[in-house]
Amino acid sequence: MPTKKLKIVVTRKLPAAVELRMKELFDTSLNQDDHAFTHEELVAAVQTADVLVPTVTDRIDSRVLARAGDQLRLIAQFGAGVDNIDVQSAVQRGITVTNTPGVLTDDTADVAMALILAVPRRLHEGALVMDQGRFDGWTPTWMMGRRLAGKRLGIIGMGRIGQAVARRAKAFGLQIHYHNRKPVSPRTEELLEATYWDSLDQMLARMDIVSINCPHTPATFHLMNARRIELMKPESYLINTARGEVIDEAALARALKAGKIAGAGLDVFEREPAVNEELLGLPNVLLLPHMGSATIEGRTEMGEKVIINIKTFADGHRPPDRVIPAIL
Repeated sequence: MPTKKLKIVVTRKLPAAVELRMKELFDTSLNQDDHAFTHEELVAAVQTADVLVPTVTDRIDSRVLARAGDQLRLIAQFGAGVDNIDVQSAVQRGITVTNTPGVLTDDTADVAMALILAVPRRLHEGALVMDQGRFDGWTPTWMMGRRLAGKRLGIIGMGRIGQAVARRAKAFGLQIHYHNRKPVSPRTEELLEATYWDSLDQMLARMDIVSINCPHTPATFHLMNARRIELMKPESYLINTARGEVIDEAALARALKAGKIAGAGLDVFEREPAVNEELLGLPNVLLLPHMGSATIEGRTEMGEKVIINIKTFADGHRPPDRVIPAIL
């Protein structure tokens, strides 16, 4: 007798090759029009699926999990972050949670480095001048930005992505500094020529550019609040490609308007897809639509990881990317 296929519900449209493979392996329900699931649709999904495949746009909280059917045994997140999932509640209900770490490192670090280059050199402002037909010719004092070489880059969160940003920044002549829960290995510090700061406050006061590369957890919510933004130098820049909730956007907008810091580059936002209106239209801010991991290769590899996690779980083994609540 053929083995009954697992019923999989996928909440957003995934790369075509990934969806095709899922349909071959499992009884897969796809989101053909790529709409964001409502709360009611998420509840319906957890009541019928053996495996839910959500993304960071889906809020799988205790209210959703309380209505899950007994058949739901795996939440295979399409994404590295899991702050949209109440992992503790899931595990208490006997539901395994997996994610897709590692494959997004280079793509996200590339976008972080792009913002580190673009904001101090005012590339966005320059592009707007050209688009609007306002370029009247070169002059010695117009559109002057800041040189990168020799400047201090402070990285908040020295995990895989933070280290990848450091490698790129070092090639551009930036001095690497970082704050982390604990220092990286001496070998890594030596290779990156990185300086560890136990005190985030002290590091912020001395950096020319600050790059946020830490996850969103209860401990990092509004880590960059009004007080810490105030510590930054007036000529410094803030870059965020991690999670929007790490920055108090209202405080950031006030600081930018008042000239407390020189500029910001943001790929993520506190209340996505909404963006704080006070940030819109500021000449010293470059805003991107959460595209840090948006490469064909990266998204396909994420899907392959999801499939491996589901297949391994279905075969009765521990998925390679199981999320442990204690280490979040």
